[in-house]
Amino acid sequence: MTDITSVLDYHLFSIGNQPITPAQLVVLAIALVVTAILARGVRRLIEERVLRHMAEAQRYTLARLSHHAIWLLGILVGLRMVNIDLTALTIVVGALGLGVGLGLQNIVADFVAGVVLLFERPIKVHDRVTSESIEGNVVAINFRATTIVTNDNITMIVPNSEFVNRRVINWSHDDPKIRIHVPIGVAYGSDVGLVTETLLEVARKDFAVRDEPAPAVHFVEFGDSSLNFELLVWIDNAAEHFRLRSRLNYAIDEAFRTRGIQIPFPQRDLHVRTVPPSLLPQA
Repeated sequence: MTDITSVLDYHLFSIGNQPITPAQLVVLAIALVVTAILARGVRRLIEERVLRHMAEAQRYTLARLSHHAIWLLGILVGLRMVNIDLTALTIVVGALGLGVGLGLQNIVADFVAGVVLLFERPIKVHDRVTSESIEGNVVAINFRATTIVTNDNITMIVPNSEFVNRRVINWSHDDPKIRIHVPIGVAYGSDVGLVTETLLEVARKDFAVRDEPAPAVHFVEFGDSSLNFELLVWIDNAAEHFRLRSRLNYAIDEAFRTRGIQIPFPQRDLHVRTVPPSLLPQA
């Protein structure tokens, strides 16, 4: 028993004037485990019971903030339980300041960006976003990184600073419905009225296209090799825009073939001039 007591009371190191022993580290570990269980339980309680009447995005933000607040409180209480003077920690924090400035800049930037995302909410859980070449649905916003799941069911972990410092497209911010542009070119001499009618008919037949706002067709320009149109349709689910474009293109091609509307390919006219014999070099 004496041996165990001597091991638990062994002086490992000191913080300020307070010696740190294995017994204190065990107490601190237990306090952190209890804090983790309490933080998870409170977060689940807030999300499922207390804030059920609130919008999901607001509920998620408040639950996250309460989770991290409990962690902060638990760490402070744990330090006090092992009689560590919190004022002495300012010396340690100051010593780590240089390390933070040199090696942890990105982590600190991501942490601050996470706080900004939770309070300003430019993106929310379940939003459809595009950042650089990544597009998908937001499934979690943590203090360091945001988790996005793409259409291919690939989970992407994106640092929060990416959403604060770079341009981000939020397809479902405030209003989830979006308008899709489908460009199409037809041959010169085509019946533009028939082209317009065909495009609208194709759009109305697709199950994902909204009736209101109604689909529309714009005659965009006289191109080099084609008359260029644009089919505009509204959909409710931004995640469908890739599949919708594909379905519409298939349907447009079939409808144009049926009605004899030609889709041209780029053409160039080559004019060949004959050089008069008098201008040819003499042998």
